[in-house]
This record gives sequence, C-alpha cells and structure tokens, in this order.
Amino acid sequence: MQAKFKKSYRFATKTSFYITIYITLLMSVFLYYYFELIWWMPFVFFVTTYIFSFLLIQYRVERFIYRRVKKIYDDLTLLESASLTKGAITTDMRTLTQEIDKFARDKKIEIETLKVREKYRKEFLGNVSHELKTPLFTVQGYILTLLDGAMDNKNLREKYLERASKGIDRLGYIIKDLDMITKLEVGDLSLNIETFDIVELVKNVFDMLEMKASRRSITLTFDMNYTKPILVKADKERIQQVLMNLIVNSLKYGRDKGTTEVSIENLIKNKVIVRVTDNGEGIEKVHLSRLFERFYRVDKSGSRKEGGSGLGLSIVKHIIEAHDEKIYVESEFGVGSEFSFTLEKAK
Repeated sequence: MQAKFKKSYRFATKTSFYITIYITLLMSVFLYYYFELIWWMPFVFFVTTYIFSFLLIQYRVERFIYRRVKKIYDDLTLLESASLTKGAITTDMRTLTQEIDKFARDKKIEIETLKVREKYRKEFLGNVSHELKTPLFTVQGYILTLLDGAMDNKNLREKYLERASKGIDRLGYIIKDLDMITKLEVGDLSLNIETFDIVELVKNVFDMLEMKASRRSITLTFDMNYTKPILVKADKERIQQVLMNLIVNSLKYGRDKGTTEVSIENLIKNKVIVRVTDNGEGIEKVHLSRLFERFYRVDKSGSRKEGGSGLGLSIVKHIIEAHDEKIYVESEFGVGSEFSFTLEKAK
C-alpha cells in the first residue's frame, strides 16, 4: 500500500525529555563530586543529550511502530475500509485506536445489516415464489383438465376458462405491482404534482368501491360533512391509488355491517393528515412493524381467498414516501385499525 506517513513526535519528545533530565542530573552530581563543575556544562550536556535521544528514539520507535501500523492499515485496506485509507497513516496510538474502534463498530453494524437483508431476501424470494406459483398452478390445473376431456362439456369449459382467466389476472396484478414498486424504489416513476381537492377524490373512491362495500354491508363515510374543498399538492392518480388500496384493505378485513371512515384534518400549517379508520378485526402489535413489507401477510395460513397481489400496503408506503410524506398505522386487535398519511396543503 502506497500511503502517506503522518509522523507523531509526542512519544519521542516526552521520552527524550525524561531521559535527558535523568542523565543530566546524574552527570552533574558525578562532576560535582569528582571533577570541577562549570555552570554551562549541564546546559550543553542537556541539549546534546536531548537532541541525540530524540533523534534515536524517533527513528527507532518510528520504524518499529510504523512497520506494525502499516501492516494494520494494509490488512484493513484488503477489507476496503475507505474511512481508514483516505488520510495519512499515523503512528499515534490514541488516534489509531480510535480509528480501529470506529472501523470495528461500522463493520459490526454493516454485518448486522447484511444479515437482516439476507433474511429479508430469502423471505422475499420465498414469498414471490409462493405468490406466483399459486395462480400459475391454478391456471395450469384448469387447462390440463380441459385438455383431458372437460372441453367437450360446455358448462365446465366456460367455468374453468373463467377461473383460469381470474388466475391470469392475479398473475398480472402481481407483476404490475412488482414493476411499480421497483420503479418507486429506484426513483424511476415520475410524479405528476398538481393541486386538487382531496375531499372530492375520496368521494370518487367511495363511488368506485360502493358495490364492493355493499356486498358486506359496510358503510363508507366521512367523519363529518366537508362543505369546503381541501386543496393539496400531490400526484392525484397516485394518491387515488393509495386511497383505493387502504379502503379496499379495510373492506377485506372489516366487519360485516361495519364502517370505514375517512377523516381529513389540519396537521400543521402546511400539512394535512388523511385517516382511514375501520372497526374490523384489527392487527396484533407483533405484525405492525412489518405490515408494509412486500408480500407480508398477517394471516399465515396461506389463504388467498381475499385476492390481491399482497403488495398493496407496500405500494402505499412507497408512493407516500415518494412524496416525501409519512404514513402511520395504529391498530388494536379485535377493535379496528387506522391508517393515516400526510400531504402538503396547497397555498
């Protein structure tokens, strides 16, 4: 490793001073008792001894320490420690110890992070495989059944083709949602920021989901009568997707004849917070921290009766974060859940 060497003179300076003091006093006593002691002799002896001691100690100790310190730096360079190779090599033990300690802490954090990422990667690949193979095997099963002779039966043919079509639609949802999350993560999905009325947007989402809510007699409502528009600045299409995903989620896991309520409140001077609250089954606290992970499901039974890609909440989180806003979740098991997110208020 070709590195600049930063010298440290503190050790040689102090050590030389102590040695010189001791030898000068010893020599002065010797000359005083056995020879004539002239006043300038201790001074000259002190200076010459100090210079000699300093040069010798600095040279020998520097070479001794430098070889070992350089070996440490070389070993750390093999580990690509950028923080240690930017500056000059130092023989100052205190500084070196601090750098090594910092390096060790950083590496420990990095290793722990890699372990977490590796665990997440394995879970993610397993989830992707499961989510894709479920509808794929369903489609394959219906098609093979038709090819084995069921095609001749008109009623079975139509029923199996419809079910196969639903399986293909599910595959399409998963691939489309995965593509969107990837674009959001790499910043490749541009946002069309505009000013719009969030109250009107919620009403439109209610209209689109009215039939779905009526199947379970769930009421879609505001917390109050909003007579004036509440203008916000965001990507209208993406925020509509956020509202759709959150409200659909509340309908899936809501209580029959229950309620899904949306409220819009002023948070601070230039922010509003939109809350989607239901009185459904709720979520246990152990699941809340992982709720926005891709394919993470509270129900570990593997049931897919509710449909969807399993990516809805992850997409919601990425869209809100792409707006530099925050999303929150509060839930009490058996009581209900509340998802909320902030938006910038239009001036």
